[in-house]
Amino acid sequence: MSPLLLFVFVFIRRQPNGRMVSVQTASVLLSFAPLLVLSVPPIWTQPEQVHLSYPGVLGSMVVTWTTFNKTDSKVEYGLQGGRLFEMSAEGDATVFVDSGEEKRKMFIHRVTLTGLKPAATYVYHCGSDEGWSDIFSFTALNSSSSFSPRFALYGDLGNENPQSLARLQKETQLGMYDVILHIGDFAYDMHEDNARIGDEFMRQIQSIAAYVPYMTCPGNHESTYNFSNYRNRFSMPGQTESLWYSWDLGSAHIISFSTEVYFYLEYGMDLIFKQYNWLKQDLEEANKPENRAVRPWIITMGHRPMYCSDDDQDDCTKFDSWVRVGRNDIKPAAPGLEDLFYHYGISLKKHYKEQPYVNPKAPVHIITGSAGCRERTDRFNPNPKEWSAFRSTDYGYSRMQVVNTTHIYLEQVSDDQYGKVIDSIWVVKEKHGFSAWL
Repeated sequence: MSPLLLFVFVFIRRQPNGRMVSVQTASVLLSFAPLLVLSVPPIWTQPEQVHLSYPGVLGSMVVTWTTFNKTDSKVEYGLQGGRLFEMSAEGDATVFVDSGEEKRKMFIHRVTLTGLKPAATYVYHCGSDEGWSDIFSFTALNSSSSFSPRFALYGDLGNENPQSLARLQKETQLGMYDVILHIGDFAYDMHEDNARIGDEFMRQIQSIAAYVPYMTCPGNHESTYNFSNYRNRFSMPGQTESLWYSWDLGSAHIISFSTEVYFYLEYGMDLIFKQYNWLKQDLEEANKPENRAVRPWIITMGHRPMYCSDDDQDDCTKFDSWVRVGRNDIKPAAPGLEDLFYHYGISLKKHYKEQPYVNPKAPVHIITGSAGCRERTDRFNPNPKEWSAFRSTDYGYSRMQVVNTTHIYLEQVSDDQYGKVIDSIWVVKEKHGFSAWL
C-alpha cells in the first residue's frame, strides 16, 4: 500500500453576536503512488542502430539492429519499384549485457537475407509487430569477378567531433560507395557512459550503414571489457566475433585482422597464434592458382600500421614493431605479419604513397585515419623515412576502387578542405603473387 497523508481544513465564520461557527470542512488526501509510477521505465521495442554487413556468401546480406526489450527479429523487403515488403526473413536476437556499473541490457537482432539478385536494389525495414524501423534501401553486391567495387575507408571516427561524418553520410546516400571499411576505433569509446556512447555512435552511422555494408575491424579503443561492445554490436563473416575474417568482392580477396592481439595479452596470448594460423591458411587458399587467377588482388586491413612517421612513440614508429616482426619478449615467441604477407604476395595493406606504383616489389601500405574524433590528430616526425611518400594532418578519409585485375585507384579526401582530393595514386600490378616481387 502506498503511504498516505490526510490534511483536514476547517473554515470558521464569526456571527454578529460574536459566536464562532464552523461553516466548511475540507480534506485533501495525498498519495505518493504517482512517485512510484514515475520510476517505471519505458518499453523499448522500437528498432534502432540499423546497419548492414556482407556475410561473404553471394546473394546475401545481414541486417543488424538493436532494441532494449525483447521482440521478434524480422526484415520485410522487396525489389525497388516492385511490391513493397513482398518478401520477409526472420532471424534471432542475442542478449548483450554491458559490463559497466549499470549492467545495461540490450537485444542485438540479426537477420540474413538470401537469394538476392546481384546488383539489384532492395527496399526494406526491420523490426516486428511491436515496432518497425524507417524504410531503407541497399544494392546487393555484384557477384561478378569483373565488378569494380568502390570503397570509402577510414579509421578513428568518434561520437564527439565526427568531422567527416556528414560528408560520408551524403556521399553514401548519393550512391558513391558499394562498401564502407571502418578500420578500427569507434565512438571513442563504445563502452563509455555504460555503453550509451556506443548506442549514440551506432545511431549516427545508421544513415551510412543502413544503406551499404559497413565492414569493420577492431582497434585499441574497443579493448575495454575484452572488446565486448565491438564483438556484440557488429556482424562480420565467420565465427570469430568479427575479430578476423575474409571475403571476396570483384577481383579482390579482402582480409580483416586484429592487430590488437599483440597488445592485450590479458585477453589470451593464444589469440596471436590462432589468428596467425588462420591467416596462413586463408592466404594459402587465396593463393591457389585457380583462386588467384580470379581474384589476384589481396587486400588486408588492420588498425595499427607496421610503418608510420608519427612522433608519438607508437608501435609503428619502432624498428621492431610487434605487428611487423612479432614479440620475442613472450614465451613462446609470437610471429609478426610482414614476412607472412610478403611470402603470399599481398597487394595492399590498409593502415600511404604517391605517384603511380607500377609493379611494386613489396606490399603497398596505406594509413588512413582521422575521420574525426575527440583526440585530434597526431604530430609527424619532422624527418620522415624515404618510404613515407605523402602525409597530411587534415581530417578526412580515403576512397578506393578496385578497377580491374591490374589497377587499383586510391585518393585521399580532406574534410578540412571541404572535400578536396589532396592526394591520389594508381597501384598497377601486371603480375600477382610472391613471384611478382622477384
